[in-house]
Amino acid sequence: MVFTRRAAAFMVLAGLWPLLVWPNFVRVVATDERAFDAGPTAYLVVHVTLAAVSMSLGLALVVLGVRAWRRSGG
Repeated sequence: MVFTRRAAAFMVLAGLWPLLVWPNFVRVVATDERAFDAGPTAYLVVHVTLAAVSMSLGLALVVLGVRAWRRSGG
C-alpha cells in the first residue's frame, strides 16, 4: 500500500503529538501527592502505563509515516 505524502505527513504529525504531550503529563503525575505512599501507588502505575503505551504508539506512527513519506516519492 502506498500512501500519499499528505497522508504520510499526517501520520508523522499524529505520532508526534503523544510524544510531545505525554512526557509533561508524566512529570505532573509523578509530582502529585497521590503518586507515592511508601512506594509507587496504583495511580502512578496506571498513568505511567497509559503514557508509555500512548508514546509507543506515537513512535510507531512516526516511523510508519516517515517510511510512507520516503516511499511516496513525489
